[in-house]
Order: sequence, then C-alpha cells, then structure tokens
Amino acid sequence: MTSAGGLGDLIRDPDEAIRRMDEWAAGFARKAERYAAAQQETERLRLTAASPDGTVRVTVGADGVVSDLVFGSKTRTMPPEELARMVLDTMRRAQSGITQRVAEVMTENLGEEDQETRGLLLGNLSSRFPDLDAPEDSADEPGEPEPPATPPPPPARPAPPAGGPATPPPPSAPPAPQPPRRPGGVDPDEQDNNPW
Repeated sequence: MTSAGGLGDLIRDPDEAIRRMDEWAAGFARKAERYAAAQQETERLRLTAASPDGTVRVTVGADGVVSDLVFGSKTRTMPPEELARMVLDTMRRAQSGITQRVAEVMTENLGEEDQETRGLLLGNLSSRFPDLDAPEDSADEPGEPEPPATPPPPPARPAPPAGGPATPPPPSAPPAPQPPRRPGGVDPDEQDNNPW
C-alpha cells in the first residue's frame, strides 16, 4: 500500500483494517486506564488548612466538600460569629488549592493529552474555588459592586432651518395625581368644613 490509508485501502485489505481497529481499541483502552487512574487519584485528594492561630483545621476533598473539621480548645470561649467566620475562612483556604492539585494529578496521569477538556475542567474548578493567594483586581473584590454605567446624554436637537417653523416644545409633564377621595365623596381637605 502506498497511501496513508483511505477507506478504499481498508476495504481492499481486511487484515490491515483489523490491525488498525485493534490498534485503535488498544489505544482507547490505554487512554481509558489513564483517565480512570486520574479520577481515582483525584477522588483520594485531601487538602487541609488551619486558621492562623491553629484554633480551626478544615480538610476538604477535590469536590470542595468538607471531610474533616477540628476545633481547638480556644473555640469554647469564642463568640459564635467569630468562630463561624474562622471556619469559613479556613475552609476557603483549603479549597483554594484544589485547582492546582487536580492539575498536577492530570499532568502526572495524562501528560499533555486533551488540553481543551483539561482547560474546561480546571477553569470550572478555579471559578468555584479561587486561589486566595492570587493578586485580586480591585474591581472584582467581593462585596463591592461595580458602579453603574452612566447613560449617555440625549442627542442635541438640530437647529431649525433658517426661516422655517420652529421645533415645537416638548410635551409638558402630566399633572400630579389627586389624593383619593374618602368613601361617600368627602374630600379630605373639605372634611373640617363638613359638620357630619
């Protein structure tokens, strides 16, 4: 065979077709094994972070779910709001390492294979679990909404043609609504003058 292998060549040489299908199936099986190994290793990942003073320690899995939470003795005297804030901060710190660890597992098991799929997966993880050590853009800080965009001013009216009729003035604003009348047709302003 001289060509790189079109469909016509495979039909003429069934043995070659079988050999190529076997190679494809073997390659697919090897790829599936690598993906299965990456998935198993990812499922075993555990990331732990501790609060700065060591009072709280949180462990999360690659899905971000807390698998272990340990409190030190100092938590007995802490106000509940402070403890809750400390737990959440520590959990986020543990979760912030998920994307990097999953990327390492994928590189170890898959090499440079399927960069597009890997990019989608890692992009999803980094949006769910942002890296707390990465520099933040000041406009993206949580709790500070972006200022609303100012609408552009209305376009200027063109000047009337020389000697032509003037542009009519814009319509006036509608009159203000009148206060509702009381049952029986008594106006609230007239109530003091009505003896009944």
